[in-house]
Amino acid sequence: MDSVAESESPSTSIFIPEEWSEAADSIAHGSDTSSPLIAFICGAKNSGKTTFSRHLLNVLLHRYRNVAYLDTDVGQTEFTPPGCLSLTVIDKMTPDLTIPCLKTPERCFFYGDISSKRDPTAYLTYIFALYDYYQKVYYTSKNNECHANTGLPLLVNTPGWVKGIGYDLLVDMLKYISPTHVVKICISAESKNLPPGAFWSDEGHDATVTLIEVKSARQDSLNRSILVHKDAHLLRDLRIMAYFRQCFPSDLNITTTKELAHALAAHPPYEIPMSSIKVKHLHCQVPSAEIFYSLNATIVGLAVSSQDSDHLPHCVGLGMVRSINTFQRLLYVITPVPQNILEKVDLLLQGFIQIPTSLLQVNGCMSPYVSKNVVPTN
Repeated sequence: MDSVAESESPSTSIFIPEEWSEAADSIAHGSDTSSPLIAFICGAKNSGKTTFSRHLLNVLLHRYRNVAYLDTDVGQTEFTPPGCLSLTVIDKMTPDLTIPCLKTPERCFFYGDISSKRDPTAYLTYIFALYDYYQKVYYTSKNNECHANTGLPLLVNTPGWVKGIGYDLLVDMLKYISPTHVVKICISAESKNLPPGAFWSDEGHDATVTLIEVKSARQDSLNRSILVHKDAHLLRDLRIMAYFRQCFPSDLNITTTKELAHALAAHPPYEIPMSSIKVKHLHCQVPSAEIFYSLNATIVGLAVSSQDSDHLPHCVGLGMVRSINTFQRLLYVITPVPQNILEKVDLLLQGFIQIPTSLLQVNGCMSPYVSKNVVPTN
């Protein structure tokens, strides 16, 4: 695929089965308004969690002015580039359920990988911190016109890793967040599904939660598409390309990957003095003498040291390290993050989010994001 658009499917619309519509409507209109609605969506891979979440989000936005969205799927993020965990406040419906769109989150952490298995402890720490932030800022908020006595509803989307450690993480999330509604989507392969009932409860049931179990669906009786078909690796690359496309004005004619690669290669980078920032490798150790070399031709999280009690650095965006000048001790970084925000960045977080291969070639040659642009030390 040569387009930088974020379409996940050639279809312009998705058919939502009646069972899903009824489930979404019951959540939006049948909940207790004395406390904020918190809907937790879970299920196996390719069960339709993303499609259902987008539909539920639209249904909630018919009733509420704003809806908070906690994204815990680092591999298939909804509103941010891959590798991020985020809390985003949404105020507009998505007309086409096949197309996600990038949005600026209220709070974001750069996890730096596409699976929680690399560091489950850090993964949960970030998610709990995001939920704590929601509790602090939005749980008792009075921003909603329809129900001024309640806070923002929260929708929690989860990854499809529901076995082994993935199952344990899901249970920990459910116990910490204590949702009002849990939507469990089941696929035809029963062995791959979550256990029946309130599987997260030690007693096997949880009277405080409304549990809704729905079936996954591929096609309806008229063979209309119901789910967004996924090529996970391709979608991640498209999301990264769409993110860095924001470096340029929207009216600039960039419609293909090749055009984007050329534009990024010619785009003036920011100069960041090495003395002004610290570098943290999230999932590996790098010798101190190799720290800056290891950043070359990588995607990094641009972070600001936190003054909050959790002391977790807040991610303000991603950057592409174009080259390094070790003589002048400068990093050259391409990013859509505005300069006034970039000036606050004091920490670069390096994980395992890679530059799409298609952006690394210009006219058949490697683009500027390679080691030849590193000025060697003596």
